[in-house]
Amino acid sequence: MIIAGQEDVTRDALAVMERTADPRLREIMVAAVRHLHAFVREVRLTEAEFRDATAILNEIGQLASDTHNEAVLMAGSLGVSSLVCLLNNGDGGNTETAQSLLGPFWRLHAPPVPNGGSILRSDTPGEPLFVTGRVVDRDGRPIAGAAVDVWHASPVGLYENQDPDQAEMNLRGKFTTDETGRFSFRSVMMVGYPIPTDGIVGRLLRAQDRHPMRPAHLHALIFKPGFKVLVSQVYDPEDPHLDSDVQFGVTRALVGDFVRHAEPHPDDPSVPIPWRSLDHTYVMEAGEAVLPRAPIR
Repeated sequence: MIIAGQEDVTRDALAVMERTADPRLREIMVAAVRHLHAFVREVRLTEAEFRDATAILNEIGQLASDTHNEAVLMAGSLGVSSLVCLLNNGDGGNTETAQSLLGPFWRLHAPPVPNGGSILRSDTPGEPLFVTGRVVDRDGRPIAGAAVDVWHASPVGLYENQDPDQAEMNLRGKFTTDETGRFSFRSVMMVGYPIPTDGIVGRLLRAQDRHPMRPAHLHALIFKPGFKVLVSQVYDPEDPHLDSDVQFGVTRALVGDFVRHAEPHPDDPSVPIPWRSLDHTYVMEAGEAVLPRAPIR
């Protein structure tokens, strides 16, 4: 094909995309070319800006490591991760959902912990936190035997893979729901934290005068055959950045109730005061149980 002008580029590229054998890949590539070409025309992208853009994409890939995923971080910071999540859950985005962002810090093979056990593996000062979770289907029936991965940042705002002072797999654990669909564990109260800002995402946030903060939250990934894997976060309603999450992840359904207690713990008077408790219900949707690819090792 010989290009006579800029309109011919789009026409001929779309014609090539239309020849893609796989129907879903064809649909995606046709739309991608159509929207990308329209974007270039709308902003009148210069040659220098195009070279900068390709360099940025290369740098995002080069920043990937066993402990960091810049591409996932960027997708969240642009609201893309949240949009994909909401479009694919809750009846196609029409109802509230317990589904949320996976984030860049989930790891496979968290150590098993018995219900009621602790996920503290190193000295981690902070308000004691006692969590009880209940896993149910959309009709409210308990789901027994579900595998529940939990993880969260420490009271200094770092996940254990970011912090040499924390033990391996600190503040991570895997539980199994009992016959009532419940699991429980002890930890310490997490805090909000800044996402990593030493890469492309950090430069973008500074250029836009945006803060890098995520509100305090507890992650859970729940697996049970016959149900779509539930990836969820529960947010602290008292966090000052609840309504300005840099990753656009907070929805009404994900705001929990981290209750502060000023009296002794009823089952263990040695627990320091104050302590916190969270009782939260996770709702799973029927579907195929497929684990996501872990963003870090």
